[in-house]
Amino acid sequence: MTAPLRVLLVDDHPIVRAGLRAVLERGGANVIAEAENGIDALALVEAHAPGLVIMDIGMKDLDGIEATQRIKARWPQVRVLVVSGHADSNHVLRALRALADGYLLKDSATSELEAAVASVVAGETYLSPGISRHVISGMLESSREMPGGLGSLSPRQLEILRMVAEGQSTKQIAFALDISVKTVETHRAHIMERLEIRDVAGLVVFAVRSGLIDIDKRP
Repeated sequence: MTAPLRVLLVDDHPIVRAGLRAVLERGGANVIAEAENGIDALALVEAHAPGLVIMDIGMKDLDGIEATQRIKARWPQVRVLVVSGHADSNHVLRALRALADGYLLKDSATSELEAAVASVVAGETYLSPGISRHVISGMLESSREMPGGLGSLSPRQLEILRMVAEGQSTKQIAFALDISVKTVETHRAHIMERLEIRDVAGLVVFAVRSGLIDIDKRP
């Protein structure tokens, strides 16, 4: 039998932690500990070695973004799902750059929490649909230097990656570039293969972290 998922809850509101605990335990997870700030979270990760940390952002002493960054730097195998009431691009961008494995809005349905947990535990990146739409619509081309990783892509693939991350559909990309839908799909498949990314949300995260696109401006 597979051992239950070991989860650490980090949120400064007891009622939020109680709600998360109820949903997670109903799904078979084992909530091993709770923390109300980032400092306590770091100590509990070291003491209990959870498989997943569900992290709030706005907390005293050490906020969730900094706590996430420290956790991922010291324990990269620990998955971190940010669960926040902040939907603005600034918070989402900061969480992604801290290497959070997912970003879920607090007003999401319980079924979405379950889907997010399953996704990040499976090694995928999860973004709430609402977050995805908001972030994608606010993305603009960045003038920053492109770091390693993008160098494996051709100029046309970079262009398509940017357009995918901006939220353009396959048909829109095909029309804009005057190529067939099948060609766009083929390029996207090759991009995912070269970058070892399995979903569109992962492409968005990669584009943000790489500086290919920028979400500092809101739609």
